[in-house]
Amino acid sequence: MDIMVPTAPPTPCGHFFRPVPGSARTASRPWSSRLLAAPPVWRELLLLVLFYSAYTLTRLVLNGGGTAVAFQNAGEILALERALGIDVELSLNEALLEVSWLARAANYFYGTAHFAVTLGIVVWLYRYRPQHYRWLRTALMAATAVALLGFWLYPLAPPRFLPGEGFVDPVQALGSWGLYSGQSAGTLTNQYAAMPSMHAGWALWCGFVLVLLGTQRWVKAVGVLYPLVTVLVILATANHYIVDAVVGVALVLGALALSRALYARRPVLLARRPRTGPAAGSPACERVTCDAPAMPRLVPVPSASVRPGRDAAPPVPPSRSPGEGGDSPVAGDASMTSV
Repeated sequence: MDIMVPTAPPTPCGHFFRPVPGSARTASRPWSSRLLAAPPVWRELLLLVLFYSAYTLTRLVLNGGGTAVAFQNAGEILALERALGIDVELSLNEALLEVSWLARAANYFYGTAHFAVTLGIVVWLYRYRPQHYRWLRTALMAATAVALLGFWLYPLAPPRFLPGEGFVDPVQALGSWGLYSGQSAGTLTNQYAAMPSMHAGWALWCGFVLVLLGTQRWVKAVGVLYPLVTVLVILATANHYIVDAVVGVALVLGALALSRALYARRPVLLARRPRTGPAAGSPACERVTCDAPAMPRLVPVPSASVRPGRDAAPPVPPSRSPGEGGDSPVAGDASMTSV
């Protein structure tokens, strides 16, 4: 007689998983889980060096070709804004200079927040939100790459370089510190990199990250206010035009949408690749292939009474109480007596 014993049910795809040692987990990690992990730090630092080198190249190219085209483009931008009725930069600049402490604060904000806030959020993403880091970092890098191309193809003098139009540089007027003061004015920065405004673009990216991933209401509120304050500062300090800000915002929004769409399709594409491990988020396992169906299967196991082979255990006789049956000595003696 065979006894049917159910085995462990396999997965619908004909595979089941068993735990593997920790040393084998990295090798068996699937592509999808790698996408959810932040890349190595050295790779991110290399990207930073490459982008800064490209930014420096735009400054060198502009200095070699002269700045006349940058002032010509500035005149065209002002004419366009006046035709559209959106030339508010001069009014904001005059209002800011009436409050000296606010103008000084705006100078410091313009010179520090652009890099400090963006870098801080990038580090926070890398450390605490690695599953969102890649697509958000890719969006920021893509927008910045296009902006670098814009700095090269369309150099633009900022409004503070146009005193004939009534603009005043608050850094020069107040003698305060600013991003373009001292040595940084000619050696570290490209003062004609105004189109598009990456101050506005990066600020929007930072605000988007805070609103999307922030868990506290005040964090989300900062995410809304930070881009708005940044745009007001870059206009009031006469560093950018309205058109610059609009183009920078549109560029980052497009990069975010494109990066999100591309990374959303990656799991679908990766699902068609040969799997090397369990899905992301599941315990580390080793895949074992089998041809079993999805339902548990019954395996026949021979009973002990019919098990073949000379090593099989002999049948076990039924137990009897003393004095019952012909196997007891008393019963045997009685039968012999009767004969």
